[in-house]
Amino acid sequence: MPQPPYARIAGELRHRIETGELAPGERMPSTRAITQRWGVAMATATKVLATLRHEGLIRAVPGVGTFVRETTPQARSARSPADDAAVRTRIVRAAIALADAEGTAGLTMRRVATELGMPTMSLYRHVANKDQLIALMVDAAFAGEPLPARPPQGWRARLELSAAIQWRIYQAHPWLAAALNLSRPLLVPHGMRHIDWALAALDGLGLDADTRMHAAVTLFGYVRGQAVDMEPEKRVAQASGITAQQWMDAQHDRMTTLLAQGGLPHFASAAAGTDLSPASLYEFGLTALLAGLTTLIDAANPATPPPKNFVTTPPSEAPTTPPHPAGPHAAASG
Repeated sequence: MPQPPYARIAGELRHRIETGELAPGERMPSTRAITQRWGVAMATATKVLATLRHEGLIRAVPGVGTFVRETTPQARSARSPADDAAVRTRIVRAAIALADAEGTAGLTMRRVATELGMPTMSLYRHVANKDQLIALMVDAAFAGEPLPARPPQGWRARLELSAAIQWRIYQAHPWLAAALNLSRPLLVPHGMRHIDWALAALDGLGLDADTRMHAAVTLFGYVRGQAVDMEPEKRVAQASGITAQQWMDAQHDRMTTLLAQGGLPHFASAAAGTDLSPASLYEFGLTALLAGLTTLIDAANPATPPPKNFVTTPPSEAPTTPPHPAGPHAAASG
């Protein structure tokens, strides 16, 4: 008994998938293409693709098309979690390299797939979408320079070290600061460890949990805020060929004219002795932030009060005892 047309066409496409002629991630013929290629009705073409989807060989991406999943269901089951993790790591590393060079504006799944020599749709087996890819990139960036296993002594030294590591990470990955949003934070474990580190550093200093959490997140947000201009500056410098210092130098005459008009006297006075830079702003702000925390910690730990019946007498009012007329040993012998 001859096969129904849909089964025969599905068998041909199944064979092409299983032999690798249609590779994982490759686009399948559309229903229209099937009607034209095999001369069948649209309902038959639809049943062809439905059959292959039911067998787990293809999947439909709404608004995009239908694509090959894997070569066979057996091949899917034979793939180990370690294999999947290795592919995901390759995808994330390629995406980070692209973002470091060009920013995230032009980062697409297609572009990453091209860099890896993979079909675009094969990436979706490992990363659901661009938002998940960005989250994985952020986590990997923080993981690239981990906090030390043994923290330094003192809460201030610990916070300074965490901030310094974050600052270096942002410099290595200029896109990273803009990828973060403290209003809708990404739940990335390696980034969250900096918050946990700060909370641990502030523990036991008399601050309540709410104050400690606000302090830890404020520190994280401060460093991120200082770094957020890194990517725009890099893009402008690449496009114009002019560095930030060269741009500032070019504004010298205009700035001099503006300040000479007298409308900004305090600015003019302070600017004469100031050399601003991203690094100097970062250091100044961090010092001020930590000084504020010092004030909070000192307020939470007032000096130990004297005993209840203890009375102190100012040195100027301390009584004096005249020496014994018979000399220093008379009192002992009397």
